[in-house]
Amino acid sequence: MADDSAERSHIRARGACAGRDLVYPPAPVPLVVGVYDNHTHLDPSTGSGRADGITPLSVAEQLDLASSVGVRGVIQVGTDVATSRWSAEMAAREPRMLAAVAIHPNDAPALENAGTLDEGLAVIDELAGRPRVVAIGETGLDFFRTAPEGRAAQFRSFEAHIEIAKRHGLALQIHDRDAHDEVVETLLRVGAPARTVFHCFSGGAELARLCADQGWYLSFAGPVSFKNAATLREALDVAPRSLLLVETDAPYLTPTPHRGRPNAPYLLPHTLRAMADHLQTDVAVLAAQITSNTELVYGRWDAEPVVVTDTARDPRISPAGGLA
Repeated sequence: MADDSAERSHIRARGACAGRDLVYPPAPVPLVVGVYDNHTHLDPSTGSGRADGITPLSVAEQLDLASSVGVRGVIQVGTDVATSRWSAEMAAREPRMLAAVAIHPNDAPALENAGTLDEGLAVIDELAGRPRVVAIGETGLDFFRTAPEGRAAQFRSFEAHIEIAKRHGLALQIHDRDAHDEVVETLLRVGAPARTVFHCFSGGAELARLCADQGWYLSFAGPVSFKNAATLREALDVAPRSLLLVETDAPYLTPTPHRGRPNAPYLLPHTLRAMADHLQTDVAVLAAQITSNTELVYGRWDAEPVVVTDTARDPRISPAGGLA
């Protein structure tokens, strides 16, 4: 399978560019037919408020903005024990949020070296059984940031997450960077969960065809709107509409026309419209298809009740309480 070098140029790390404009962009024109952001990070350590923008935004403010432009709900994604626990607890209280829990592949080697990877995986297994936790993710392989000596730990963690997803009957959200062949080989060897999603899809047409053959979902983020991302649009061309999802991966990967500025779920319409423009289809038609796909993968956002709390006094939601 082709190397990721073509994709690397449009995958940016937050804060990598000195002098970035840290003011949140204006809200886009609302969608007529709403969609879901199936992968975002609003937790305290990577949240798109204080952590990436000048003006703090609480979780409630983020979701209110998203609702105002037609983003019906989000999947809040954990990347370690702390953020996964936070995601599960927040989703239990917020009707517009469902949760995914996992240990990020780039964290697996350090946990393995410290002898705590199994302990962390046990916590993920426990969280997977909680209400409104609908996915295991993000998990997978990342050979861009992890040196070869750390890859064995990534493989072990990835395979453990696959088994957790299957045991609990949850979807799997995959992080795949510079490791297309190895991710696919692992899924085929171990056996992929019935609902498997390539989060922030970064491959080309070849990987898209392979995903289609296996019934794996392709979730496109802001980079599909970038001028230098022709490879992603080639993948979009060959991907079945029934397997398409959309996400922000906020606070990362802000779509055109606001690339480089802070990202948030309310900017998802830019990515959806870029996809529709390229596919030469009506935005509302594509939104309806993606909404149907998203609910097939994760279920309905109102399938399980939330715990009612006084959000005005909840320190996990209020900016004054330390979360933006």
